[in-house]
Amino acid sequence: MKMLVTGATGNLGTKIIKKLLETVPAENLAVSVRKPEKAEDLRAQGVEVRQGDFDQPDSLDKAFAGIDRLLLISADGDNETRILQHTQAVKAAVKANVKFIAYTSVVNAQESELFLAPTHKATEQAIMDTGIPYAFLRNNWYFENEASSIQGVLAGAPWVTSAENGKVGWALQQDYAEAAAAVLAGEGHENKIYELSGPLLSQAEFAKEVGEVFGKEVQVQQVDDQAYTGFMKEAGVPDFLLPMLVDIQKGIREGALEVASDDFEKLLGRSLTPIRKGIIELKNA
Repeated sequence: MKMLVTGATGNLGTKIIKKLLETVPAENLAVSVRKPEKAEDLRAQGVEVRQGDFDQPDSLDKAFAGIDRLLLISADGDNETRILQHTQAVKAAVKANVKFIAYTSVVNAQESELFLAPTHKATEQAIMDTGIPYAFLRNNWYFENEASSIQGVLAGAPWVTSAENGKVGWALQQDYAEAAAAVLAGEGHENKIYELSGPLLSQAEFAKEVGEVFGKEVQVQQVDDQAYTGFMKEAGVPDFLLPMLVDIQKGIREGALEVASDDFEKLLGRSLTPIRKGIIELKNA
């Protein structure tokens, strides 16, 4: 049985492949990457490296040929671009007669008002419309997304947020990677939806955990979106990223990431990495 992971040279994809190689023979694994030269380390381990670009449908037809189980890792970019890219990938999977598609989505994708949700809603629907058995890995939020805030706290800065009391199900990217690997290489995941959320915490609760890990009191500043934008700009965030960061805070404030679930533990067969251990790993990264 041949398995393929797209975007395998990205942060998440790299972790997924590494986990798969612990249990799956390298000859059963393939990756689809835009720039194969960046995957020479995988080729050296016996993984088949294929060139595949979401913007070049013909390349995907070749990349997916002979693949039984596909893990489609969502691409980066604006919603319109990603919907087109993902739709082309799904069409290529149909042409290649792929037998199973796993897709990294976002929590509560079909009902969510989060600005990221339209891409995932459209992609999930496109996959379901094919009739191919699927699994949707609806990821919540990465610990890694808070790395800069944690570093700021260590430097004496306050924890600034406009998310108010909205809660988030943070987890380490490594935990998401292991869950994805379990689904791609495992059995019994056909037509399943997994809401992958860690313990739900508000920004203030998360900041308190950070403070307790490092033995310092963290000042939390609750501001409005305009003030948050100004703070992020002063912190050096590029202008083009500011609207996205504000939209994330808005989504959290409105409960878009407040999704409780124990699906993570079911897939991992263990407890999630504890919050404080995750914070320490981010500090040392």
